[in-house]
Amino acid sequence: MISSPHREQNLLLKYLPYLAVLLLLAVAAWYFARPAPLLVQLAKAERGMVEATASNTRAGTVKACRRAKLAPPAGGQIAHLLVKKGQRVKANQVLLELWNDDLAAQERLAREQLSTAQTQEQQACVQADLAEKEANRARQLKEKGFISTEAADQRISSAKVSRAGCEVARSQVDQSRSRIAVAKASLERMVLRAPFDGVVADISGELGEYATPSPPGILTLPAIDLIDDRCMFVSAPIDEADAANIKVGQVARITLDAIKGKSFAGKVKRIAPYVLELEKQARTVEVEVEFVEPPNDENLLVGYSADVEIVHNSRANVLRIPTQTLLEGKRVLYYRADGVLEERTVTSGLANWEQTEITAGLNEGDQVVMSLDRAGVKAGVRVQPEIGKPVK
Repeated sequence: MISSPHREQNLLLKYLPYLAVLLLLAVAAWYFARPAPLLVQLAKAERGMVEATASNTRAGTVKACRRAKLAPPAGGQIAHLLVKKGQRVKANQVLLELWNDDLAAQERLAREQLSTAQTQEQQACVQADLAEKEANRARQLKEKGFISTEAADQRISSAKVSRAGCEVARSQVDQSRSRIAVAKASLERMVLRAPFDGVVADISGELGEYATPSPPGILTLPAIDLIDDRCMFVSAPIDEADAANIKVGQVARITLDAIKGKSFAGKVKRIAPYVLELEKQARTVEVEVEFVEPPNDENLLVGYSADVEIVHNSRANVLRIPTQTLLEGKRVLYYRADGVLEERTVTSGLANWEQTEITAGLNEGDQVVMSLDRAGVKAGVRVQPEIGKPVK
């Protein structure tokens, strides 16, 4: 008769293969049924340049260094329109003329009056010279006793009157010259000239139409809009919180919506001395950024929308990570060697939209999660780097 311990041992040996198979099936079921690790994008903490920048809060605008909306100083009918839209003009070139036949006639009359006054001046002054010579002879004759004192005094007085007549004639000549100057000034008021070299952007008048200067408080379209497109800059609003960091001469980058994929070097040339209050909850300071080298191959036009990024501080060869890897409270999800995510608090320095300087909490080469918006990505979760997504 077999004892009970031996019987139990034989039973165990008999069913051991079955138990092993069940265990293997359970392990296989767990292995194939377990949730797959989350796929995430990773970025490496590496050394490089980090810049602190300030950008415009709303779209900036490309403007010309010089732009004039011109109207003739006086009102009148357009008699001669000497330029067309898009035409390039030189400084002092006549752009349009108003009807001025009456003023031209007044100038001709003033010139004729000048000629007459000059002839009268010549006649009066010759007579004055002759009278003075006779007065001198009268003095000599008086001294010799050949004529009376009364006769001598009469000729001396006559000479003085003649000289006064000469001076009056000269003053009339000066008045005639002044009339000519007034007539010329009136004619100039009827002519519109270019104040600088540029291109005619727009013309609001036509031949025969009446042009008038804009009275105070009344908006009137300018006759000609003239732009100097040889010099352009970007005017952009910067949040008042960043204004204290911006200085004239700082480096900037300019991007244009109309010219995709390119960035142009710029430099801060002016900062407005006041804060705009157009929007109470987002007060801004107007900043002007000039092109270091204006685009030559692109068709840069006044009025393009533009964005500026002003660099007000930078540090080279610092440890940095992509800014998008930071969670609220300056935390990151660190990727451990075993594939599990670990939450770490870091200390940051300079930062911009792309890179953030890390002064403590990470070492060079550490990997952190970039795809924080994916469901289930959190500390303690096992993850797997995306295939085909190289670690940055």
